Amino acid sequence: MSTYMIKDRKKNSEDGSTIQSSRKGLFVFFAMLIPLTIISYVLALNVSPVFGLLLMWTPGLSSIFARIVLHEGFSDISLRIGGKRTLKAIPFVLLLPVIIGLCAYGFAWLTGLVDYVKSGDVFVFSLVSSIIYQMFVGTAIGIISSAGEELGWRGYMLTRLIKARVPKPILTSGLIWGAWHIPAILLGNYYSGPSLALSIVLFLITISSFNFIISHLRLSTGSIWPAILLHASWNAIIQDAFDEATKGENVFLWTGESGILVAFVMLIATWIFSRKSDYKQRI
Repeated sequence: MSTYMIKDRKKNSEDGSTIQSSRKGLFVFFAMLIPLTIISYVLALNVSPVFGLLLMWTPGLSSIFARIVLHEGFSDISLRIGGKRTLKAIPFVLLLPVIIGLCAYGFAWLTGLVDYVKSGDVFVFSLVSSIIYQMFVGTAIGIISSAGEELGWRGYMLTRLIKARVPKPILTSGLIWGAWHIPAILLGNYYSGPSLALSIVLFLITISSFNFIISHLRLSTGSIWPAILLHASWNAIIQDAFDEATKGENVFLWTGESGILVAFVMLIATWIFSRKSDYKQRI
């Protein structure tokens, strides 16, 4: 038997082992995630909204559980900063939600599809002040909750989907991430527009597009921190700056994470990002 054949067999054996171990990891992860998510939803809705933080940490806790049970270790979480690639990503991380918000919400305000909370120069000053505050203070505070999701979604599930050879791993992870939010939409606690079916479809478009960008940042930088920061800045800027500045009967139809304009702008942003991204990942 030639040396090349021996090496090929060894490589195939290692690949098969990686696939099996990754699939086992995903099984344990979801076996923990599903019941823990249900419990968290029940506690958040019936006991106290404080348990919403537990809900956001269910992916992270499930990934930690899987790592401990399967003796996988924690080195591949990629908590290292990641060098220049991560530092270069910080301006993008902070500005992307601002750009998305100005395009989607700005168009909605100017066309009268939704109303803004204040008028004239007061509104502009208030909005700018709120955006700047949320970019830095809101993002810093949001790390507490976004870290829980990112440790699970991008720090564990995404990498296991790729190693397990699941088709379209980034798209798949985005749809799973979106589905995890659907109970809140159905219960009317999270971006529930006039049509629940439409809200769910638009939300899945927005979240899958956002996931494409956040996943590529995670994979291209080799660090989980850009994903944590982008997740935190998105929640702070979109939810606590732009959403708070918007009102009207059709606010959740046109704006918000289940809004038509946000979904449309996110699709365009994802297309632009995909053309400029220097990371080529099979999706």
